[in-house]
Amino acid sequence: MDLESYPYPRGLELLSRWQAEDAAAKEELKAVFDAAIAGSFDQNFSILAPIDEVHVTASVHMLALAILNDVYGIQSDDYYKTDPYRYVRANLTVSRLLGVNKLYITWALYAFSCEVLGQKMMYPDKFPPGSDPDHTLINKQNCFELAKPNFSSGIPKIIDDILRVTEEMTGMDPLLQISAPYSLAADIYGQEPLLADVLHDPDHVNKLLDHLCDQVLVPWIEHHFSVFPNGWVELSDASGSPFFIGPENCKTMSIRSIQRMDNGNLWGGRVFDCNYRGDFAANVKSKPRSSQRQSRKQVTTPKVDLNELTDIKFSVCQKFMMRLEADKVDVSFYRDQALARNIPLTTGIGSCEVDRNSIHDLETTKVELTAAAAAYVAAIKEVCESIELPSDNFVKEPWPSHLYFEDLNGETEFDLVRLIIGEVFDCPKFIRALS
Repeated sequence: MDLESYPYPRGLELLSRWQAEDAAAKEELKAVFDAAIAGSFDQNFSILAPIDEVHVTASVHMLALAILNDVYGIQSDDYYKTDPYRYVRANLTVSRLLGVNKLYITWALYAFSCEVLGQKMMYPDKFPPGSDPDHTLINKQNCFELAKPNFSSGIPKIIDDILRVTEEMTGMDPLLQISAPYSLAADIYGQEPLLADVLHDPDHVNKLLDHLCDQVLVPWIEHHFSVFPNGWVELSDASGSPFFIGPENCKTMSIRSIQRMDNGNLWGGRVFDCNYRGDFAANVKSKPRSSQRQSRKQVTTPKVDLNELTDIKFSVCQKFMMRLEADKVDVSFYRDQALARNIPLTTGIGSCEVDRNSIHDLETTKVELTAAAAAYVAAIKEVCESIELPSDNFVKEPWPSHLYFEDLNGETEFDLVRLIIGEVFDCPKFIRALS
């Protein structure tokens, strides 16, 4: 048994048969994971992505959980917390079966970030954990009593162990993934109370975000770099995105709090947040609230336009340009932004785009997503051939690049994944020598 027996697209075909509840496929998949967990594939995981090609990466922890739960009965709490070797080997094996050529380890980062502080959690049997929205950890009266946690035990130690094993297996730099200030606040304070304060008490929100930075995030980041001097930190802030709180609040709250953490240096750019989503909101015209009796309404534009929003996002993600599915802006805009800044381009494939339960017409979706993927790959290749790309094409950096599946799980339509990854593999090698 070896992973070389499952080159693209054979691994995807196995996953498709397993998803269809084919008993023989389940037995075959069990044999693959028996070998993986025993360490038989460790040598394969040390093979880095090619330096002269477009890469594909994916967040696969939910898919790995679905497989391990079905094959072995492993449940969520056990999966994420007990055996770092099993966790890492399972995730890397899933990536290889998909055809992913640049490895990327993720976990339930929002849940882990707030669990560190004592937030009450929910661990379903076969799904990732989440904070219990009915039992938030803090409120407006006690939120500033939150103290610095212990980073040498519990969740931080679990993450350190996962990162140590990942570095051992792949040789890639360790990447700590945790919540950004706004999303952390939303998980322990409550989404609705926080949004109410965004509207009515923005000064309090900013003080809360700064407190979380000072007491939790900055100490955690410093701990990470003390353990892994070659590490990186990926902050995630979906709740603080333009789509949810508006471009102006994203600027003055979400991103401001990150910029403040070390006066904008972001530890030499090794700390980044690349998942702000909904860029289209910056160009959406808004109408002021007014009486319906008015015969004419003024139409105003947001204070932050798309170019300014991109500048602000670049201030907290300095190493590459990211376009996510929820941004909706054409990929050519991000291509041009990457070229202007001399940085690589990453484009995301949203989980909803490849969710088999969300697809009404599979054949039409195949045509549309294949065309979109071709456009993304062409834009990525153009950037790679035009910027001052280092000789190793950043293959050791643990970023989500170049074509990035934002989340894959047990309900992913693997035939769509096959078509999208096929566009990556059909792309010619770079036509110029790397610098």
